[in-house]
Amino acid sequence: MTAVAPSISERELTGYVRDVARGFGWRRYHTWLSKHSPAGFPDEVLVRSGRLIFAELKSERGKLSDEQEAWLEELRAVPGVEVYLWRPADMDAIAAALR
Repeated sequence: MTAVAPSISERELTGYVRDVARGFGWRRYHTWLSKHSPAGFPDEVLVRSGRLIFAELKSERGKLSDEQEAWLEELRAVPGVEVYLWRPADMDAIAAALR
């Protein structure tokens, strides 16, 4: 596991996911302004070679809202879909999942 400073923000983690996904050839959707989007929809939607990933990104201390938990739970019930909650401490696991 990567040693991660607890000060890495969700925004910085988003940049990391963007860069890793780009480097491994993923198509990525990230809602830039969620004001008019359904509450709790995951931050990242990634697709490549028959794989579909939904990921919620949080800082180390960030908490899921009830709506975020509900979205992740429903998506986990879909066969073949990968669903993650990623935090800065998961940076190695993120890179492995997107490799």
